[in-house]
Amino acid sequence: MSTPEHDGELVADEALPAPRAESATASEAAVRHRPAPGDEPSSGQTSKIGRLAATVERLRGEVRAAQAAADGRALVELAKGILIERLQCGPAQATRQLTELADQTGLSQLELAADIINESARDQVTLIARDFVERTSGGARRREGGSSVAVRMRTAESAALAAGDTQAVAESLLEHALAPLGATAVAVWSAGSDASLTLRGHAGFSADEAGRWRYVPPGVATVARQALSERRTVRLYSLAEAGIPSIGHTQAPGGGRVALPAGTGGRIHGVLEICWPRPLTPQSPAVVHQIEALAELCAHTLECLPSAGVHPPSAKEPADVSELVALSDGLYDPALVLTPHMDAEGELSDFRIRHANSNFVDPAGRPRSAVNGALLLEAYPMAVGDSELFEKVERVYATGEPFRAPRMTLTALVDQIPLAAVADLSISRHGGSVLLIWRIESETARLASLLQHAQRLGRIGGFEENLVTGEITWNGQLFALYGRPVTEYPVSLRDLTGHAHPDDAVAIGRFLRAVLHHRRPASTAFRLMRPDGVTRHIRVIAEPVLDSDDRLLAVRGAYQDISSQHWTEVALAATRDQLAHTEQESAERNRLALQLQHAIMPPTRVPIDAPGLEIAVRYRPAETDSLVGGDWYDTVVLPSRRILLCVGDIAGHGIEAATGMVVLRNAMRGLAVTGAGPGQLLSWLNLVAHHLTEHVTATAVCGLFDPETRVLRWARAGHLPPVLVRGQEATTLPLPSGLLLGALADVEYEETEIQLEPHDTLLMYTDGLIERRDTVVQESLTQLLATAQAPAATLERRLDRLLTHSRSDTDDDTCLIGIEVS
Repeated sequence: MSTPEHDGELVADEALPAPRAESATASEAAVRHRPAPGDEPSSGQTSKIGRLAATVERLRGEVRAAQAAADGRALVELAKGILIERLQCGPAQATRQLTELADQTGLSQLELAADIINESARDQVTLIARDFVERTSGGARRREGGSSVAVRMRTAESAALAAGDTQAVAESLLEHALAPLGATAVAVWSAGSDASLTLRGHAGFSADEAGRWRYVPPGVATVARQALSERRTVRLYSLAEAGIPSIGHTQAPGGGRVALPAGTGGRIHGVLEICWPRPLTPQSPAVVHQIEALAELCAHTLECLPSAGVHPPSAKEPADVSELVALSDGLYDPALVLTPHMDAEGELSDFRIRHANSNFVDPAGRPRSAVNGALLLEAYPMAVGDSELFEKVERVYATGEPFRAPRMTLTALVDQIPLAAVADLSISRHGGSVLLIWRIESETARLASLLQHAQRLGRIGGFEENLVTGEITWNGQLFALYGRPVTEYPVSLRDLTGHAHPDDAVAIGRFLRAVLHHRRPASTAFRLMRPDGVTRHIRVIAEPVLDSDDRLLAVRGAYQDISSQHWTEVALAATRDQLAHTEQESAERNRLALQLQHAIMPPTRVPIDAPGLEIAVRYRPAETDSLVGGDWYDTVVLPSRRILLCVGDIAGHGIEAATGMVVLRNAMRGLAVTGAGPGQLLSWLNLVAHHLTEHVTATAVCGLFDPETRVLRWARAGHLPPVLVRGQEATTLPLPSGLLLGALADVEYEETEIQLEPHDTLLMYTDGLIERRDTVVQESLTQLLATAQAPAATLERRLDRLLTHSRSDTDDDTCLIGIEVS
């Protein structure tokens, strides 16, 4: 007859979860070994092997069932212990109470035991189970959901605590907690002090795959490394899409991954990496909390348990920091020993300064007693500011990876005044403490460092030669300039000619006589022939060192590599010569263009004798010779007694514009004798510009005045309109259509005519008269009309006033024709 205790155990065994199937082991593979050809077993032998394999598999299943039963029995026994403590009863009464409660609630004893433990513990697992229950409804739903979560979590916890190594912990986590979530593999990594990763436990991966990933050196990018370095949970939808290698990436390349830092109290002991066979979908908060609780469980086991087949490390971390304090006192640099300071919830909130060594120098000048025992953020509240000192200490403590930084600013706050110091910083973790070392740079060291950098950047090497003892001292930069190893003896000044170009011997001789014999500072430049065949241009400067009796004791000075300066000067001289030659050619071209322009259109011209008209012209060349342009004009009395009036402007400047002007002006004169109208003349002139010149474009206005009828027929090719001054009013003539010359081959130009009256004045001009960079053309024309309508005694004075009051700022040449009807 069984006792109540035995009944409780039997109920617990019945409520245990069924063991999961495992892959064949090496022994099983040996049993299933296929014989070689020719050694096929007989039917009797085959039946014996099959029975043996079945026996092995049955025994393995019994072992798994026994392990699961032991895990569940541990939960039931723990719940009994809680009832004994709460009810103040014995073991038999607690067993009966557990059985009665299970019958009343309709739960198995294992589920009820998990609920009792959750209510008593009120830890992360309790929160997970409670959150899951709140998200479900109905007793059946709770029974299948929330209680199963609690059972899985408590079973995994119990198995992990009972496990003998981290390998067993990983297998338990996968079997009891992660496999129900769809995960197929798990890896437990431990973090080394050098940020390396060691595979301490795994499940779901083959032995060969685990062997390949047993150690990950520092700096290798993996999913676990990312979680460790960033100190956060890394979730990958698909490992293949992320492109990050990790253990088992060949087994399920498209599967999802989750890697969590496993740490407690602000210190990361390792990483829990979980694998899914398919892409990872968004997980519910309950699942996320469950995985976080498993990571915390891994952190506790990593502190205490070895990996499979490996004994725990022999080097134990001391319970106190006395050894680290002794170590810090032996350092020549200022050092602080820091220990973690936890808040009420067990989370890292600050670091306490346990010891400041004898060489400690506070940036604010406070004594050691004011710092010892204080919290880091209290002593240095600016540590969370620009320098981020606290974050760096926190990271070193969490990951164990040392931190080094030269010339870092440390700021202390004294009487609300920030006091800063520049220091070389070193942070390292030793056991459960952190050693913070800083070397505050002195003014002398800082100046020496600046001098060293200045010599390196300026390629300067210093020397001193004792003429009494013969000792020669060079700095490292001078050895580099000479191309000699520092193990060789320096070169004496007297031997300088033997290392220089032969052509520089005279200059070096003068330099040595000035320094050694005349005892005055001197310098010279020479070509140094280095042993590696490289020739460098060097400038040496030296000064004598005399004693009180004016005797020469030593010579000190410096060498400077001026090769870059030398070749820059050579290139500059060549560029200067080329520029002078180019300027001379340009000046010659401009002179020829100006001569050509003046030969055809002199700046001043005698009045033209035309019947019924007074004609005056003005040409104002550009102020800059390099801007010789292509403006042109022409006034000719044709054989028909009509008068040709033309003004044109070639695009561009220089000799090309001047030659283009000559071509168009002469072509217009020749075409005008045909008796054609101005529109036809411009059409022909457009053909000349398009076909008989090299890409010349121009504007022009052409007019034919008949003295007998006083009618002016005119046409334009993209030119500004003529201005008519009649009485006291000046207006522009209506514009006929007409494209500029040379743009297209076949262009027709519209003609128009105007009846002029006695004393009318007509003005034709180029854009150099009115064009301004900051003003539109219409405003410039308005200004021109205002100046033109002012009374003038003669036509010549009218043109002179127009040139005088011109507001053009383009420095372009200008042509101006004025005609006054008699």
